[in-house]
Amino acid sequence: MFGRNAKHEIDSLIGISARIEGDLCFTGGLRIDGEVHGNVLAEEGADNLLIISEHARIEGEVRCANLIVNGYIAGTVHASNLLELQPKGRIMGDVHYRLLEMHGGGAVTGTLTHQEAGEPEFHLATAEASGAPVASTVYNGPNRPK
Repeated sequence: MFGRNAKHEIDSLIGISARIEGDLCFTGGLRIDGEVHGNVLAEEGADNLLIISEHARIEGEVRCANLIVNGYIAGTVHASNLLELQPKGRIMGDVHYRLLEMHGGGAVTGTLTHQEAGEPEFHLATAEASGAPVASTVYNGPNRPK
Protein backbone atom coordinates (compact mmCIF):
# COMPACT_ATOMS: atom_id res chain seq x y z
CA MET A 1 0.00 0.00 0.00
CA PHE A 2 1.24 3.47 -0.83
CA GLY A 3 2.39 5.24 2.28
CA ARG A 4 3.18 1.97 4.05
CA ASN A 5 6.63 1.87 2.43
CA ALA A 6 7.56 5.21 3.95
CA LYS A 7 9.70 4.93 7.06
CA HIS A 8 8.03 6.64 10.01
CA GLU A 9 9.22 6.59 13.58
CA ILE A 10 7.30 7.61 16.66
CA ASP A 11 9.18 10.49 18.30
CA SER A 12 6.60 11.36 20.96
CA LEU A 13 3.96 9.57 23.00
CA ILE A 14 0.98 10.92 24.92
CA GLY A 15 0.26 8.22 27.52
CA ILE A 16 -3.11 6.68 28.28
CA SER A 17 -3.42 8.58 31.58
CA ALA A 18 -2.48 11.96 30.05
CA ARG A 19 -5.01 14.69 29.26
CA ILE A 20 -3.95 17.75 27.27
CA GLU A 21 -6.01 20.96 27.26
CA GLY A 22 -5.08 23.21 24.33
CA ASP A 23 -3.58 22.87 20.88
CA LEU A 24 -0.82 20.35 20.27
CA CYS A 25 1.75 20.94 17.50
CA PHE A 26 4.25 18.27 16.44
CA THR A 27 6.79 17.16 13.85
CA GLY A 28 7.84 13.62 12.98
CA GLY A 29 5.79 10.84 14.55
CA LEU A 30 3.31 11.13 17.41
CA ARG A 31 1.21 8.44 19.09
CA ILE A 32 -1.70 9.49 21.29
CA ASP A 33 -3.09 7.01 23.81
CA GLY A 34 -4.69 9.64 26.10
CA GLU A 35 -7.01 12.62 25.59
CA VAL A 36 -6.48 15.90 23.77
CA HIS A 37 -9.04 18.71 24.10
CA GLY A 38 -7.76 21.02 21.39
CA ASN A 39 -6.39 20.88 17.86
CA VAL A 40 -3.63 18.44 16.90
CA LEU A 41 -1.51 20.03 14.17
CA ALA A 42 1.54 18.65 12.39
CA GLU A 43 4.18 20.82 10.76
CA GLU A 44 2.73 21.84 7.40
CA GLY A 45 4.43 20.46 4.30
CA ALA A 46 6.44 17.85 6.23
CA ASP A 47 6.13 14.07 6.11
CA ASN A 48 4.69 13.11 9.49
CA LEU A 49 2.64 10.41 11.16
CA LEU A 50 -0.06 10.64 13.81
CA ILE A 51 -1.42 7.49 15.46
CA ILE A 52 -4.63 7.68 17.49
CA SER A 53 -4.79 4.45 19.53
CA GLU A 54 -8.00 2.67 20.47
CA HIS A 55 -8.01 4.32 23.93
CA ALA A 56 -7.38 7.86 22.63
CA ARG A 57 -9.91 10.69 22.34
CA ILE A 58 -9.37 13.91 20.40
CA GLU A 59 -11.82 16.79 20.58
CA GLY A 60 -10.63 19.29 18.00
CA GLU A 61 -9.30 19.63 14.48
CA VAL A 62 -6.60 17.21 13.28
CA ARG A 63 -4.14 18.17 10.50
CA CYS A 64 -1.27 15.93 9.41
CA ALA A 65 0.16 14.06 6.43
CA ASN A 66 -0.39 10.46 7.55
CA LEU A 67 -3.04 9.50 10.09
CA ILE A 68 -3.92 6.13 11.60
CA VAL A 69 -7.12 6.19 13.68
CA ASN A 70 -8.22 3.38 15.98
CA GLY A 71 -9.69 5.72 18.62
CA TYR A 72 -12.16 8.61 18.60
CA ILE A 73 -11.92 12.03 16.94
CA ALA A 74 -14.63 14.69 17.27
CA GLY A 75 -13.64 17.38 14.79
CA THR A 76 -12.56 18.03 11.24
CA VAL A 77 -9.75 15.82 9.93
CA HIS A 78 -7.25 16.82 7.22
CA ALA A 79 -4.87 14.03 6.12
CA SER A 80 -2.80 15.42 3.24
CA ASN A 81 -1.50 11.97 2.32
CA LEU A 82 -2.94 8.82 3.94
CA LEU A 83 -5.83 8.24 6.32
CA GLU A 84 -6.15 4.72 7.70
CA LEU A 85 -9.32 4.11 9.69
CA GLN A 86 -8.91 0.93 11.74
CA PRO A 87 -11.73 -1.28 13.13
CA LYS A 88 -12.31 0.69 16.35
CA GLY A 89 -11.72 4.08 14.72
CA ARG A 90 -14.50 6.66 14.91
CA ILE A 91 -14.51 10.14 13.38
CA MET A 92 -17.35 12.54 14.14
CA GLY A 93 -16.66 15.33 11.67
CA ASP A 94 -15.75 16.08 8.08
CA VAL A 95 -12.75 14.28 6.61
CA HIS A 96 -10.37 15.52 3.89
CA TYR A 97 -7.90 12.95 2.58
CA ARG A 98 -5.76 11.98 -0.43
CA LEU A 99 -5.58 8.21 0.16
CA LEU A 100 -8.07 6.32 2.31
CA GLU A 101 -7.81 2.85 3.82
CA MET A 102 -10.90 1.88 5.81
CA HIS A 103 -11.09 -1.37 7.77
CA GLY A 104 -14.37 -3.11 8.59
CA GLY A 105 -15.85 -1.58 11.73
CA GLY A 106 -14.34 1.88 11.24
CA ALA A 107 -16.91 4.68 11.02
CA VAL A 108 -17.15 8.30 9.89
CA THR A 109 -20.11 10.52 10.73
CA GLY A 110 -19.54 13.45 8.40
CA THR A 111 -18.55 14.08 4.81
CA LEU A 112 -15.59 12.47 3.07
CA THR A 113 -13.77 14.75 0.63
CA HIS A 114 -11.06 13.35 -1.62
CA GLN A 115 -8.17 15.71 -2.42
CA GLU A 116 -5.92 15.06 -5.42
CA ALA A 117 -2.16 15.31 -4.90
CA GLY A 118 -1.16 18.95 -5.01
CA GLU A 119 -4.79 20.09 -5.14
CA PRO A 120 -5.33 23.17 -3.01
CA GLU A 121 -7.96 23.02 -0.35
CA PHE A 122 -10.63 25.65 -0.90
CA HIS A 123 -12.27 27.55 1.93
CA LEU A 124 -15.33 29.75 1.69
CA ALA A 125 -14.74 33.38 2.51
CA THR A 126 -16.82 34.66 5.39
CA ALA A 127 -18.37 38.04 5.92
CA GLU A 128 -16.73 38.27 9.34
CA ALA A 129 -13.23 37.86 7.87
CA SER A 130 -13.57 40.53 5.18
CA GLY A 131 -16.07 42.82 6.85
CA ALA A 132 -18.27 42.69 3.73
CA PRO A 133 -21.13 40.40 2.73
CA VAL A 134 -19.93 37.40 0.74
CA ALA A 135 -21.97 34.96 -1.32
CA SER A 136 -19.99 32.18 -2.97
CA THR A 137 -20.23 28.51 -3.71
CA VAL A 138 -17.33 26.12 -4.15
CA TYR A 139 -17.98 22.69 -5.59
CA ASN A 140 -14.98 20.45 -6.00
CA GLY A 141 -16.70 17.18 -6.87
CA PRO A 142 -16.12 14.97 -9.90
CA ASN A 143 -19.32 16.08 -11.67
CA ARG A 144 -18.66 19.79 -11.27
CA PRO A 145 -21.13 21.96 -13.24
CA LYS A 146 -19.52 23.83 -16.13
